[in-house]
Amino acid sequence: MTAFMTSVESVVEIILVIALGFYLRKKNKFDEKFKTSISFLIMNIALPASIFFSVLKYLTRDKLVSLSGGLLYAFGSFTLGYIVAWLLTKILRIRPGRRGTFINMFVNANTIFIGLPLNLALFGEKSMPYFLIYYVMNTVSTWAVGVFFISNDDPTKDKSHKEPFNWRKLLPAPLIGFLVALVFLLLAIPVPTWINNTLSMVGGIVTPMSLIYIGIVLADAGLASIHFDSDTIWALAGRFIIAPALMILFLVLGKSFGAQVPSLESSTLIIQSAAPGLAVLPILAGQSHGDVEYATNVVTTSTVLFVIVVPILMQLVQFI
Repeated sequence: MTAFMTSVESVVEIILVIALGFYLRKKNKFDEKFKTSISFLIMNIALPASIFFSVLKYLTRDKLVSLSGGLLYAFGSFTLGYIVAWLLTKILRIRPGRRGTFINMFVNANTIFIGLPLNLALFGEKSMPYFLIYYVMNTVSTWAVGVFFISNDDPTKDKSHKEPFNWRKLLPAPLIGFLVALVFLLLAIPVPTWINNTLSMVGGIVTPMSLIYIGIVLADAGLASIHFDSDTIWALAGRFIIAPALMILFLVLGKSFGAQVPSLESSTLIIQSAAPGLAVLPILAGQSHGDVEYATNVVTTSTVLFVIVVPILMQLVQFI
């Protein structure tokens, strides 16, 4: 019952912020320039700041070493997830502009903003080391791999004209934030409290601004845009069924080879693998001229349906 109530409360909070963006856009308080400005602010300033602060807050050098074994389960599930999702884009003939979003829905989750508070509510502070396993892999996966599936899915690109490789795209701002944080962490470089507080304050706008952005996109597209077409259903199946199933597969394989996997670790990894889609997916899709309405649809529906998925998974993890 606790899991159910926690998931309900988390979803209600998110929906209310999305509704705020929707309402203000409908009342013409936000214009098109504001939507573009939000996208720039989140991707290039707030998100790198948030990632930098979170890494230094939740990780230590000792934790990185002690969690290296658990990273193998996450790495295996993420890698196989990309393969399965890519194959399905071919089999299901997902159209350009949706493929990058579709693949990211299978693999990358909204861990830090939805997964973290839920994990603390369900398992307490003692689960934090195991949460960090998934958080690190999810962060690297999103900004080192997932973002390129979206950028390469730009339907406006002339496929016959081969553009020179843009090395700047190899290091998007959020990934730079993560890498810089690792340097500070590994070299034990102290960060003044006032800088930490500033980064925390700036990074704290990522979730509300991303959700407001989703509300603006929903207002532009209309509520009728929320629907369950084939592409959406398969994306949701990837997020809520295939992703946790792959994580369970690797945990079971690890145990079969004699690995000691604490029940708290397996429970945390499974719950995180089924967290809703990234709130910034519509922004990423918009930057690459992708199907923003589709990205908004899958993020919104996965967030709402998460309230049903959590209690089911909580019953399932008892048998893993």
